[in-house]
Amino acid sequence: MIAGRGHFDCRSLQVFSDPTKIHEIRHVGKHFQVPGIHLCEPSPQRTPVLYQAGASSRGKQFAAEHAECVFVAAPSKVLLKKTVADIRRRTAEAGRDPSKVLIFNLQTVILGETDAKAKAKFEEYKSWVSYEGAMALISGWTGIDFSQFKPDEPLRHVHTNAIQSAVETFSTADPNTIWTPQALADWVGIGGFGPLFVGSPETVADLLQEWVEETDVDGFNLAYALTHETFTDAVELLVPELQKRGVYKTEYANGTLREKLFGDGPRLEAGHPGAVFRDLAALHRNRQTETA
Repeated sequence: MIAGRGHFDCRSLQVFSDPTKIHEIRHVGKHFQVPGIHLCEPSPQRTPVLYQAGASSRGKQFAAEHAECVFVAAPSKVLLKKTVADIRRRTAEAGRDPSKVLIFNLQTVILGETDAKAKAKFEEYKSWVSYEGAMALISGWTGIDFSQFKPDEPLRHVHTNAIQSAVETFSTADPNTIWTPQALADWVGIGGFGPLFVGSPETVADLLQEWVEETDVDGFNLAYALTHETFTDAVELLVPELQKRGVYKTEYANGTLREKLFGDGPRLEAGHPGAVFRDLAALHRNRQTETA
């Protein structure tokens, strides 16, 4: 089977690749240079599906121009709806089809057979949350040393070069909340910066559907409260409920990840900026013509 240009898997001939069809990357750019041959063969979809994480203004602009999927971490429906609309607007302004960019929000779910059992599980989880651990986690995410603040000290809007969207999320997302280090620790101690849903499969499924319908988000990136229990509960309790409602697949589609996500071919769509790099020889000729 030919998996990519120059790559074979021909055991009978004891040949893995055709040396005449393998070339060096030879990338020379403003920020880095890549002279050598890639370490692995191309996948069937050639270019991996392009994900972008972060919802700062610069991050959203980069996503609009280049991403196929975007991870965000909006803690409320109001903020998520605003973020999704902004990314779709920027995508259209960049000359791309907004439907070709899928947006996934960070989401933690704590499930039980009933709401009462789920809430009891949540209370047990909370009893194990470490304030110092949460502060270390937030400090690493934001670039802010939270040890300089007292647990009950109100936080003003802060500026940092590390994950600006995370800072914006807790300091400006809810103007009615007085954020303190302790409040942040309680928030991110289970699941991180995204929203947290606690309840039975029916309750959580209702909330997920509500957020999709009201915010136009395409899906959710599940965070875990406890490995592996969070994912086991999602598979055994939540997925069957979503399948029963007809909002979750019952089998995998054929093809590459890109085909599963978008239903089109395995390659980057022709209008994507990355598609111009398919014919490197022609690209180099065009650049030489432009500089001549």
